[in-house]
Amino acid sequence: MKKWLLMVAVVTTAVSGLAQAKEWKTVRFGIEGAYPPFSWTEADGSLRGFDVDMANALCQEMQVKCHIVPQDWDGIIPSLLARKYDAIIAAMSITEERKKRVDFTNKYALIPNKFIAKKGAELDFSQEGLKEVKIGVQRATTHDKYLTDNYGKSVNIVRYGSFDEAYLDLANGRISAVLGDASALEEGVLNKVGGEAYEFVGPSLTDPQWFGEGFGIAVRKQDKELTAQLNKAIASLRAKGIYQEIAAKYFNYDVYGD
Repeated sequence: MKKWLLMVAVVTTAVSGLAQAKEWKTVRFGIEGAYPPFSWTEADGSLRGFDVDMANALCQEMQVKCHIVPQDWDGIIPSLLARKYDAIIAAMSITEERKKRVDFTNKYALIPNKFIAKKGAELDFSQEGLKEVKIGVQRATTHDKYLTDNYGKSVNIVRYGSFDEAYLDLANGRISAVLGDASALEEGVLNKVGGEAYEFVGPSLTDPQWFGEGFGIAVRKQDKELTAQLNKAIASLRAKGIYQEIAAKYFNYDVYGD
């Protein structure tokens, strides 16, 4: 009798736990709000951009309420783990290092990474050529790690809390170049007033060792059901053409990649 009651209790607990894991009525997305065209902050404090539109579309596809939580990049993963929100959609590259802390959905975008500099800078991207050259990156990003691993002993890496700060120093001549993903540099510099004074320089970087498998949505490791639901929603949005409609508002090329 005791064994039977114990088995019932175990089964009941397992079923209850499974039901609870699937019961997502609201999904809170952490978004940086400082990385156009993926996200930016309006004067009234609201967030807009590709990531914001994707978050809302995913919630609609999953039939859950959507809540957007602004979050600075430096604390974006710690805040997820502290349950400030349920998922991160912030142009975050899927890398092995990050996989140790969080789970990722399948990719929802894939963009090459580039350097940008003032026209006529004539930078040499060899180890010796970049010796003591000041290159700006956003702190704690894949771009930061790439420069550190490949040029750390020669290049002068200048780290910023946001790309807007790096762009300002580039304009003022305090740094010689900025490394970031091509779409963000295009939106943040080339498409702005005065952008004709700048250009992409150097190699196009896509090595998965540093830049991962594309951009994914980060989720806490214990929330497997949410990851699965998000994967299903991403695939569904692409199959219905909704993803492509959203992407066309921000990119003039296939942002999803192969």
